[in-house]
Amino acid sequence: MSLRRLPLWAALLLAGILVISASVSSQEDEPTLSTNTRTPAPTATFTPTLTPSITPTPTLTLTPSPTLTPTPTLTPTFTLTPSPTITPIGPFFYPEGISPLTGQPYPDEAAMSRRNLIVKISNYPPLVRPQTSVNLADVVYEYEVEGGVTRFAAIFRNNMPTHVGSVRSARLVDLELIPMYQALFAYSGTSQPIQNLILSSEYVYQTFSPQKGDNCEDAGFCRFPQGDLPFEHTLFLDTTKLYEQATVRGVNTGYRANGFAFNEQPDPDGQPAPDVFIDWFGAVDARWQYDENSGRYQRYTDGVPHVDAGDGEQLWTDNIVIIEVPHNRRPDLFPEGASYESTEIALWDQGRAYLLRDGVYYEGYWRRRDRNPGSALQIIYGNNIPIMMKPGRSWVEIVRGWGDVEISADRANMDATAGAIALT
Repeated sequence: MSLRRLPLWAALLLAGILVISASVSSQEDEPTLSTNTRTPAPTATFTPTLTPSITPTPTLTLTPSPTLTPTPTLTPTFTLTPSPTITPIGPFFYPEGISPLTGQPYPDEAAMSRRNLIVKISNYPPLVRPQTSVNLADVVYEYEVEGGVTRFAAIFRNNMPTHVGSVRSARLVDLELIPMYQALFAYSGTSQPIQNLILSSEYVYQTFSPQKGDNCEDAGFCRFPQGDLPFEHTLFLDTTKLYEQATVRGVNTGYRANGFAFNEQPDPDGQPAPDVFIDWFGAVDARWQYDENSGRYQRYTDGVPHVDAGDGEQLWTDNIVIIEVPHNRRPDLFPEGASYESTEIALWDQGRAYLLRDGVYYEGYWRRRDRNPGSALQIIYGNNIPIMMKPGRSWVEIVRGWGDVEISADRANMDATAGAIALT
């Protein structure tokens, strides 16, 4: 067929077919020259192109936040130190400025510098009550004298009252108290055997009495007659004058006696003791009841409130120490049946004791290590550990035996008792 006779469109179509055919034929005849040969690439040289997109960013790093660190306020520091008021004081060491009688600071420099002073005070017959300035004593000892009646030995140091009494006579046990507390001693007089012991003692110059010539003007022993009050109950003491006389004698030195141990915090395991009753053969009795409002024990004698004429308040104390002490005759000093006989209260060695404070009581022992000056009364458990007294004032009640003492968890109704007494 001649191309010339073909129509134009047919000729163009035929030419295109021929060109395509030639191209295909050329690719089939020369395969080794092809640039599209599929040779596998070495796998070791393959580098993922997505690496940058999966690299962890800093915002995804799990670093602990500073807010998760415990702050100093959550860490215990243990910087709290014990308060001085709960640090035990005594029985052998007392910080400077602290009284061994009370476990509290002296009220002033003068009190710290002066000597302990024991004043004998009457408690029988009932007409001698109310006594004066008993509530100003730091420590009061109460003990049997004769016939089942009691007398007080009041120890002053913090206070110097100008009117104390009524002042009465000395007994054998006072000759133990004087060296125990290295004290001055004021008394109205005594029997000749006891006076001989005083005059021959090492502490004779620490003792003051009208029986030794001490009078009202120089030593403060003054008479105050009161109606029908017997003469022997009219002697009162101005302690400021007695201290002046002691200074003149050169015996007003502030010695410190040891023995009592104090702590504001009560020992554990105290037993309830809101009420304690002590009976000395029915002649004199004492009842102490705990007052929760004041934190003190208040005294009743013969069933009625026992009041101090000096301040008008009921007799009170922070501690009650009850000690069982042997009571002996001294036939070498007093013949049988002597009207002036004094019982020896053997206040040395040791014996059973109770301590009452804060409405509870503890059972233990009293002990006096020796009879040397300044070795005073200790109150301890059976293992020699001190029973802690409450800082403040103390009454020491000396009894023959526990049959004289009744400690109760129930408070006696003293209003009813007073009413019954009023009807008799």
